[in-house]
Amino acid sequence: MSRDRVVATRRLPGDALEGLGREVELTVWPERGVPPRAWMRSEVAAADALLCLLTDSVSRDLMEGSPRLRVISTVSVGVDHIDLAEATRRGIPVGHTPGVLTETTADLTFGLLLAAARCIGEGDRFVRAGQWTAERVWEPDMLLGVDVHGATLGVVGLGAIGRAVARRALGFGMRVLGWNRTPRAVAGVEVVHFDDLVSRSDLLSVHVALCEETRGLIDAAVIARMRPGAVLVNTARGGIVDELALAEALSRGQLAAAGLDVFEHEPLPADHPLLTLPNALVTPHIGSASHATRGRMVELAIANLRAGLARRRLPHCANSEVYEAELAGT
Repeated sequence: MSRDRVVATRRLPGDALEGLGREVELTVWPERGVPPRAWMRSEVAAADALLCLLTDSVSRDLMEGSPRLRVISTVSVGVDHIDLAEATRRGIPVGHTPGVLTETTADLTFGLLLAAARCIGEGDRFVRAGQWTAERVWEPDMLLGVDVHGATLGVVGLGAIGRAVARRALGFGMRVLGWNRTPRAVAGVEVVHFDDLVSRSDLLSVHVALCEETRGLIDAAVIARMRPGAVLVNTARGGIVDELALAEALSRGQLAAAGLDVFEHEPLPADHPLLTLPNALVTPHIGSASHATRGRMVELAIANLRAGLARRRLPHCANSEVYEAELAGT
């Protein structure tokens, strides 16, 4: 009896792939970085399952050329890299890894918030560039930042990560304001209208999902309404914040700083204006990048994949309506 064929678009941390390889016929892209499109089309064409990352485009044409494909499992929470509607239409369940990265992403968010507000990145570059000299060992106006303790934090989106960031902020003695697209009460958080959140916050942290309603949510008009000297942090998704408007506000000193882990186009283009600004702290989409969290994400993704191959319901399915369609057809 032939074994199921599984394609994995990357080598993954830990030994989970090794275990999977003993159960199925496993093909893994051996290099670093995103596999070439030609390789994806060729390998997935005869695959029963695809194990992918958020950088891999799983489009309609890829599915059309893969008639045996019966489960897609992504090592990510977000699934905007997958044509979910097409997968559902074809009866292909799509697995993802929600919940596991909440606290780790909240840690990074608060790290960016502290580092951006207190000029930590600028201070590091100052020392490494040899500017911390005997003549400039201490100056009263050197690398002045924004206090975090006692400040007002605005949390845009009160989902799991937004709430986790709010808990951290309360521990720093911050006043926390929150806004959510659907009303949600959160202990210790004053829930306000979006415009109030923007205008009253010393620091603003973005935690909404990217969808049509949130694309461009933090646009030039919203940035203009932020407090002078405020700090903006985004660890949600690129495309929610107008990066060019943000760069302009940072360059003219309207905003004190920004900390960004996500961008509309990744990797960030080398000529992007944010990269010229000392008060823009940027990281390469590392919200979930801890050993424990990435390991758990891999475990969940493979559990989803195994369930799909066995034609069982996925533990974490991003398009659960695929099962409703199956029931309707029986």
